[in-house]
Amino acid sequence: MSMEKKQQTAEINGRLWGTRAHDWANIQEGTMLPVYQAVYDHIGLTAGAAHLDAGCGAGMASQVASERGAQVTGLDAAESLLIIARTRVPDGTFHLGELESLPFTADSFDLVTGFNSFQYAGNPGVALAEAKRVARQGADVAIITWGEPEGMGVVSLIAAIKPLLPVPPPGAQGPFALSDETALREFATSADLSPVEVFDVAAPWRYPDIETALRGLKSAGVAIRAMEHTSEADVDSAYTKAIEPFHQTDGTYLIDATFRCLVARA
Repeated sequence: MSMEKKQQTAEINGRLWGTRAHDWANIQEGTMLPVYQAVYDHIGLTAGAAHLDAGCGAGMASQVASERGAQVTGLDAAESLLIIARTRVPDGTFHLGELESLPFTADSFDLVTGFNSFQYAGNPGVALAEAKRVARQGADVAIITWGEPEGMGVVSLIAAIKPLLPVPPPGAQGPFALSDETALREFATSADLSPVEVFDVAAPWRYPDIETALRGLKSAGVAIRAMEHTSEADVDSAYTKAIEPFHQTDGTYLIDATFRCLVARA
């Protein structure tokens, strides 16, 4: 992939994911908190570890790691998300950049994580190879993606706005391309990483009311793209219909979601 294309990928992703940064940080990012905690528990993150979160978003994972004593570095394509990350983790170091061209020297980190990020790079294989490059020999590299889609409630929300999105380019992989364990392990080995463990983490999406649910859902880059292609009213309508089956008797909304985590060794 050319440098021009990589820069274009970062620019597009930065705009999409940064458009509603505060709604992402205050509502949607928190749905991943159980995943952040589980990954750090499995790895046994220790104080003083040099940790890079590639695709760090608004820095919630970085905050969890920092509270455990890690020396945190984050990278993301959205400056508006990084502004929030820097506020959350004043002692961290956060960079605006591209997953496929990390601005770090080789053998810099004891842990590299990609929480639902590597697979959305313009070239996921290059992004993961970069993660391997900057990880020290024997360091952990954690790849986190969606769990198996069958029976997962969140899948109906993802499907709801698919008709509102532009037609994907030929050969484009969907959000569940790495959900299969074999495919996920092969993704790791293709970057010369050694898979160690695969585990799933339940991370249900909870919202107190429909207004909060819509704000959270519409903060994701894919929703911004759908709104640009159609309209916000169309996205509101699609999400409102899709989320109704998850309406609880107390007025809240609860949608089950699962993430698949692979810990590999550099």
